[in-house]
Amino acid sequence: MSAVPSVTVADLPADAALLDVREADEWAAGRAPTSVHLPMSELTARISEIPDAEPLYVVCRSGGRSARVVAYLTGQGYPAVNVDGGMQAWAGQGREVVADEGRTPEIV
Repeated sequence: MSAVPSVTVADLPADAALLDVREADEWAAGRAPTSVHLPMSELTARISEIPDAEPLYVVCRSGGRSARVVAYLTGQGYPAVNVDGGMQAWAGQGREVVADEGRTPEIV
């Protein structure tokens, strides 16, 4: 697999458009407050829901699934960039994490 465009959390712009491709339970447990949720497993069926942003930063738990999604999206002509280290790196950098239902945010 060829290298995909990527960025570290430290180099991610504050106003970055984030697409979170984790599953629903992971999303509910902890996510970036402004991210849009579109699970990798539903991506092709919901491709019309991909945010219109340039670039679009794609995130998962650790960066593996998002790298596969970025490879797919760039092949389709989308200006997608992988977030290296995913939400684990996001939280590790002290960036804000929110969760559903008053839960304490965590990256699962």
